[in-house]
Amino acid sequence: MARSWKVAEKGYDEALASDDAARGLYRSVIETLSRFDEREILRREELQEVSLVNQGITFTVYGEEEGTERTFPFDFVPRIIGSDEWETLERGLIQRVTAINLFLEDVYGDQRCLRENIVPFDLVLSRSDFRRELIGTRPRHGVFTHIAGIDLLRGEQGEFLVLEDNCRCPSGVSYVLENRNLLSRVFPEIFANYGVRPVDTYPQMLLETLKFAAPRGRERPSVAVLTPGLNNSAYFEHSFLAREMGVPLVEGRDLIVENDQVSMRTTRGRQRVDVLYRRVDDAFLDPVVFNAGSLLGVPGLIHAWRAGNITIANAPGAGVADDKSIYPWMPDLIRFFLDEEPLLAQVHTYIGRKTEDAAYIRDNLSSLVVKLTDGAGGYGMLVGPTASASQIAEFATVFDANPDAYIAQPLVEFSSHPTWTGNGYAPRHVDMRPFVLFGETIRVLAGGLTRVALQEGSYVVNSSQGGGSKDTWVLAEELVR
Repeated sequence: MARSWKVAEKGYDEALASDDAARGLYRSVIETLSRFDEREILRREELQEVSLVNQGITFTVYGEEEGTERTFPFDFVPRIIGSDEWETLERGLIQRVTAINLFLEDVYGDQRCLRENIVPFDLVLSRSDFRRELIGTRPRHGVFTHIAGIDLLRGEQGEFLVLEDNCRCPSGVSYVLENRNLLSRVFPEIFANYGVRPVDTYPQMLLETLKFAAPRGRERPSVAVLTPGLNNSAYFEHSFLAREMGVPLVEGRDLIVENDQVSMRTTRGRQRVDVLYRRVDDAFLDPVVFNAGSLLGVPGLIHAWRAGNITIANAPGAGVADDKSIYPWMPDLIRFFLDEEPLLAQVHTYIGRKTEDAAYIRDNLSSLVVKLTDGAGGYGMLVGPTASASQIAEFATVFDANPDAYIAQPLVEFSSHPTWTGNGYAPRHVDMRPFVLFGETIRVLAGGLTRVALQEGSYVVNSSQGGGSKDTWVLAEELVR
């Protein structure tokens, strides 16, 4: 190859078997990119940046004095997954989301999994996202998780492992679609020898999922996307999906509830809303039921939902399933509800609420990744193997004050993927978030959001912590044509 590509020193390298020796699926794309000199790559990267800015493809970083809006860094070396491997992964994702939904239906219903001690009763009831107010409520078709994002990584042998579940308001799918559009415009040559499954069908798939969940008797249901507003970190995605589905984007102040019916204010008067794809956290959905000080929600919304007059996707209360302290019990829940062995493995997890686990975590902070059970975005976590002695000591004080708030996992050596650094191609750690839609059937978007840690040696892929993203290809057939 004309340009040097270096294999990762540790962990699984997804594209390279050795220095300058590509794995089969990657041979063509690496040969093509190796023909570009640095001047040409710089020119195309400038086109990428202009396109990102012009289309407003951004995310928000809270607490930054120099401004909150950032373009989401995009790396043009695509991640490639063969069709056979994807088929296996897809089955595992469908199995896991099925079990998650049955767990939610159960904990807000009969609570068999609690009474039979599959999951500790006090654990579930103590979770901040368990909504006691909703016990006895069953959404249409029993679906709580209409949209799920399951975070995956590859282990040291290249096997996929579940890192965590996202069942509240999983974000990032807009970047999946825009990454594909961007790559096909700026580097069209690399697609020449590949049959890549499309991702642009997602908005229609999402709309079909939402309409299927509409209350009974609504033949032509009205759908809207509920956003917290312009300053939310994922506002670009909210507006993007509303536009692509052809439905209104609304804020809480645009909606009103009367006689348990939800309507939105329009220039032509009030219009009934049947389905709300909400991107607002539970606590702010309805000031009558949850946070009384919320200005983002709609008074009376939960009562209208419990009455069956509107569908909220994802359903209120779904967040208890992605609390990180529930994650260790997911294999048992799959066995309990489905009588099947889990198809996807997951990372061994220590639970701070267990006395023996808390002691182990405290004594091994330097070798563990410690996370808040209800945390997100990479905030409030410690990556022990890469932390300084002072950072570990400071974290230990915080952990000792409330060990119940944390879980910990051994540092799994994330797989690496070639990434353009400005001075050549180098391995960087990646994870992936596929998106699963639960409607009349369960469907998985062919691909997902591949996030990449752009800093050398970093394991933190979150955009809020300096990560970027890649286009994820699922091949339509196993071999490159």
